[in-house]
Amino acid sequence: MTSPLILASSSPFRRTLMLNAGLTFDAHAASIDERAIEAPLEKNGASPDEVALVLARAKAEDVSRRFPDALVIGSDQTMSLGDRVFHKPVDMGDAAAHLAALSGKTHRLNSAIALYRGGTALWDHVAHASLTVRQLSPQFIERHLQRVGTKALSSVGAYQLEGEGIQLFEKIDGDYFTIIGLPMVPLLAKLRELGAIDG
Repeated sequence: MTSPLILASSSPFRRTLMLNAGLTFDAHAASIDERAIEAPLEKNGASPDEVALVLARAKAEDVSRRFPDALVIGSDQTMSLGDRVFHKPVDMGDAAAHLAALSGKTHRLNSAIALYRGGTALWDHVAHASLTVRQLSPQFIERHLQRVGTKALSSVGAYQLEGEGIQLFEKIDGDYFTIIGLPMVPLLAKLRELGAIDG
């Protein structure tokens, strides 16, 4: 009998990706303090990939200890522009500052996944997407944020690519799943390899 599958996330976007792929799973959010984990990593110069991986592992491990018989998927995503790692904007002014900083530049989304069973790591992976934001005037940023409202605060980049955020971009390199935060193609390949889903 295969292990039950658990997504260690409260993200509706990640849940939707898994449901759309035909997976049967439960979702349980991890009980971890992400900022407390991130802060020392960033202070010590950890790369955006490393930060995403450590957080994905921490989420999977936490939920795996609560459900030791399950195969647990942890995931996390960081957004980087050069050496700068972005966090979710704290208010609309911060969201405007995010978009101004991204204007005319290419940033990277770093999406990590980790699989755990019984508190033990089985596999992890980081996928990347590069997104180029077109030149945005301060006036456009203001109008855009007025239209999308506080939804801008729910994303590290202050945009939702699946909504009006698509209007911000001139070029996107990377698959949709990596951009949303759960690289499904490598995840499904690993689940088939482990016999967790029909191969």
